[in-house]
Amino acid sequence: MSIQIVLATANPDKMIEIEEILRANLSNEVELIARPSEIPDVEETGETLYENALLKADAICAATKLICVSDDTGLFVEALDGAPGVYSARYAGEDARYEDNVAKLLRALDGEANRRAQFRTVAVAKFPDGRELACVGEVDGTIALAPAGTDGFGYDPVFVPDEGGGRSFAELSLAEKHEISHRGRALRGLSSMMTRALTG
Repeated sequence: MSIQIVLATANPDKMIEIEEILRANLSNEVELIARPSEIPDVEETGETLYENALLKADAICAATKLICVSDDTGLFVEALDGAPGVYSARYAGEDARYEDNVAKLLRALDGEANRRAQFRTVAVAKFPDGRELACVGEVDGTIALAPAGTDGFGYDPVFVPDEGGGRSFAELSLAEKHEISHRGRALRGLSSMMTRALTG
């Protein structure tokens, strides 16, 4: 009998990445399902990535009575004192498009020599019995002067990971990105913790 796990994200781009990473790292007996459409968005009122990930996991676990996997991700730029950070998805406004956020970031860094940045993901699993697991994934890199590449989403065209051979996330294949990305690292770690929790 399969174990159902509901994914909290409503972002279709994140959904693709999360599904692919979890399917590669969890047992075949696990069935991943999308968040039911009748469950409304959970307001991200937390001050940290962990708080926001847990808010989503708690709400959707309670609504579905299923194990829920949630994540929250931020881009932390040194020269901007860590901005956009927890507000990365809405850096240019509540309804900002990916392109709007990237354009605002590049404007904020115009003429700035220090373009160091870190992508960070906190992934959380919440169980109906109250158990909670969390794992952090990080990747360091720099912000490019201009977007490059057509794959990925969000800030991927301007984030050049240190381990990417000079290419932006948007220039890497999905497999290459998963291997070194913040989300890949967080979800692989969470998968190991979940496997132990489900089989222990």
